[in-house]
Amino acid sequence: MSEKREVIYEFIHVGGAVKVTAVDAATGIEASIVGDPAVGETALKRLARQKLDYVMERRRGEH
Repeated sequence: MSEKREVIYEFIHVGGAVKVTAVDAATGIEASIVGDPAVGETALKRLARQKLDYVMERRRGEH
């Protein structure tokens, strides 16, 4: 999914991991991942965005 849309990211450190939530600003649909903070913010954002894209595509298929 290559369309441009605003995505808001939230980072919450939990022990030695970080939970990243990506929220589509237009719809409020969100997806979360848990990862190693050592991989960096860019990689964690990319993974969270990929999961958000997957969740949004699945929801489109249900309707």
